[in-house]
Amino acid sequence: MNRRMLNLRRIGIFGGTFDPIHIGHLILAEEAWFQLQLDHVYLAPAGDPPHKLGRQLAPVRDRLFMAELAAADIDSLLVSSIDADRPGPHYTSDLVRLLQTKAGPDTEFYFLMGMDSLRDLPSWHEASWLVENARLVALSRHDVTLDWEALETALPGVRSRVIILDMPELEIASHVIQQRVRNGQPIRHMVPRSVEAYIHKHNLYRG
Repeated sequence: MNRRMLNLRRIGIFGGTFDPIHIGHLILAEEAWFQLQLDHVYLAPAGDPPHKLGRQLAPVRDRLFMAELAAADIDSLLVSSIDADRPGPHYTSDLVRLLQTKAGPDTEFYFLMGMDSLRDLPSWHEASWLVENARLVALSRHDVTLDWEALETALPGVRSRVIILDMPELEIASHVIQQRVRNGQPIRHMVPRSVEAYIHKHNLYRG
């Protein structure tokens, strides 16, 4: 019996700092929506990511607003402030739990992550719980090699819960955009026009 007969919704979750959100993020999210036939994908800017403690981020409200600007004309994407609205630290397992509670039992969740994140998954908070409660969608990268045997040893059954999504790689990174802003270089084709205007209006990444 397929999921349509069961009336299940398929929801993607794309978490990240989005500092700032860029064209690469949007292409990956929409490609996952298309290839996996998801109902929609949540962009969920992280408020206080534990793996980036000590790194100076743009205020979460700015990152959230830029995500909303970027997704404004893309029907498949929604922005969730569920991570940004709660105190940290912000773990992925907590994000998925909150979205499960909000969405109800008739929803399958697909968590989008990079191959490097999948490689490091055993070190994540409550990694086993995450494997059991969400399908993991890893975005293919030619420069990251997975040791499936080590992953299976650390997280039994993980391979059957992972979907490797083949998609074009884009050499766009948020930290590069930040540096280009500091240098006064153009970012026109790296971020949506509305995000570019917001960055300049609010003097983000100048410091």
